[in-house]
Amino acid sequence: MGEIPFITVEGPIGVGKTSLAKAISEQFQFALLKEIVDENPFLGKFYENIEEWSFQTEMFFLCNRFKQLGDINTHFLSKKQPVVADYHIFKNLIFAQRTLNGEEYNKYHKIYQILTEDMPKPNVIIYLNASLDTLLKRIKLRGREVEKNISPLYLEQLSLDYEQTIALFEKEHPEIPVLRFNGDELDFVKNEHDLELIFEKLSSALQSVGTNTLRTGGCS
Repeated sequence: MGEIPFITVEGPIGVGKTSLAKAISEQFQFALLKEIVDENPFLGKFYENIEEWSFQTEMFFLCNRFKQLGDINTHFLSKKQPVVADYHIFKNLIFAQRTLNGEEYNKYHKIYQILTEDMPKPNVIIYLNASLDTLLKRIKLRGREVEKNISPLYLEQLSLDYEQTIALFEKEHPEIPVLRFNGDELDFVKNEHDLELIFEKLSSALQSVGTNTLRTGGCS
């Protein structure tokens, strides 16, 4: 008997992680795990003054994602129900490395290691990336109040940080497939063919790692 599928979708702000995770959930009949964003009381202040509010913001996200991952392990994975999440918890380190100073980051990293050592790990990662112009357009289109003050420079650096992190992850975890998709070339929200392509590649990846899943649903 193979592993229970646990898929995570990752990429910079505005790239379409949640939209794709929802589509995968509906297509494959997987439970959906969405990260908490709007409930973070520090996020709006963070975008206005990163240096002052970064530690509070990152700790809130870390503690909430720790709780969420524990819950999906208890309520879904341990009961052999597949899950797709619109984030991987390693994103905490991407943001923390960029926003925390040396002493704060060292403390944060110790807490991160303690909290995540027993967490369930995904068996397939979908990595979405896109140009800065595309990300800014999508952020503006969805109109989240807390994101209106995001600096383009911050977003551009974040995209570079993601690229480096994913490359390192692939080297350190060759057993976990990383499926890369370019948001400038694919529009899986508006183009059904693009979405179907992602579904096909995901199905192949799940088979390659020996997961047990049946594809249900489908594009009309």
